[in-house]
Amino acid sequence: MRTTFDALGTNWQGLAPGAEEEVDHAHGTHRYRAVFISDIHLGTAGCQAQALLEFLKHHPSDYLYLVGDIVDGWQLRRRWFWPQAHNDVVQKLLRSARKGSRVVFIPGNHDEFARGFVGHHFGGVEVCEDTVHTTADGRTLWITHGDYFDGVIQCAKWLAYLGDNAYEFTLKLNRYLNSLRARMGLPYWSLSAYLKHKVKKALNYVTDFEVAVAAEARSRGHDGVVCGHIHRAEMRTINGTLYCNDGDWVESRSALVEHMDGRLELVYWDDVLSSQSRESSAPQPMGVVA
Repeated sequence: MRTTFDALGTNWQGLAPGAEEEVDHAHGTHRYRAVFISDIHLGTAGCQAQALLEFLKHHPSDYLYLVGDIVDGWQLRRRWFWPQAHNDVVQKLLRSARKGSRVVFIPGNHDEFARGFVGHHFGGVEVCEDTVHTTADGRTLWITHGDYFDGVIQCAKWLAYLGDNAYEFTLKLNRYLNSLRARMGLPYWSLSAYLKHKVKKALNYVTDFEVAVAAEARSRGHDGVVCGHIHRAEMRTINGTLYCNDGDWVESRSALVEHMDGRLELVYWDDVLSSQSRESSAPQPMGVVA
């Protein structure tokens, strides 16, 4: 992992050589106790790096959990793709650790190379196989990427690689469609998410995955689980166990957050932008002339 990020030109003390210190403006930020993000897929054209940077700037936290597939090693092995925005995301995560946030990285199947470094710290970032987070109201949440509960990943990895290529093609088509929608003044829309919701087998796969992950958390004695992997943000109770999936930063652009009182919430960056747009366009009160 150190070698990988050194090759990207990143200084593990927190900044790339020659990079300037980020100015942290308090205005417009919302601090959380914990933020959980996964499936960023740095190294792919589908990664929404710029949106993630804006989200992290406006949502600092005491704990920051990176729940797997942060870097897409599968795609980088096929074709090197690493624009400046992806380097900026890495620098932002390292700066968060340096500024006092506890940053924990739990590798997934796409960045499985990092599992060889479990137990190590890099630039203040802890690398863990999995971990447990205790909320402010005393609940314990098991945190795991979730790929161990994916039968395709465990039993037919070649099929997972094939599916990954098909998924990348869908994302490429999705980018063209959304470029056209943007020119027409229409909001972002995810083609792959639409297809997954329409295909019955995909829905059955998602349900089976959610039930299996929740059952494992329950067997370990925890109140809930936080995972990623399937690119489907969700928060619901399954047989008495809280199941949370923080989504992804390819399609849904979502995160799971814990408020200071322990309350958990799924936050969608598109909703945040819409809210900010409404606030900025709201009529301002007239000043009083004395």
